Amino acid sequence: MTDNDNRLIERLFDEASRQQIADDGFTERVMDALPDSSAARVHRLSLLWTWFCILTGGVLFFLLDGWAVLKAALLAIASTVLTSLSVLLTTAPTADLRLDPVLLLVLLAFVLVVLPYQTARRLSTSL
Repeated sequence: MTDNDNRLIERLFDEASRQQIADDGFTERVMDALPDSSAARVHRLSLLWTWFCILTGGVLFFLLDGWAVLKAALLAIASTVLTSLSVLLTTAPTADLRLDPVLLLVLLAFVLVVLPYQTARRLSTSL
């Protein structure tokens, strides 16, 4: 569009914004009839729903013996990581790979400790 077109459009909208339409209080009556959706009410409902979900999750965790499941899952993860690391450190010197076991352990520590810490820190600052 040209500059002249832009000026014409701006003038049209400017004239339209100055126009007043008499509605005999219709707008105010509609706004008064709308249900109250204030931020405080929404926040209160959100808080109630959050507590309901936390309590339900906690009750289900204890009723379904969540500690045993959590313990078994953590032990399986630890066992898998240690077995994989053991196999890698055992077979790395025999393979034609130039891997330093110390460098590998430092890399593993970086991936398991530093990266999750930095991610959590960035997420907490953005929220």
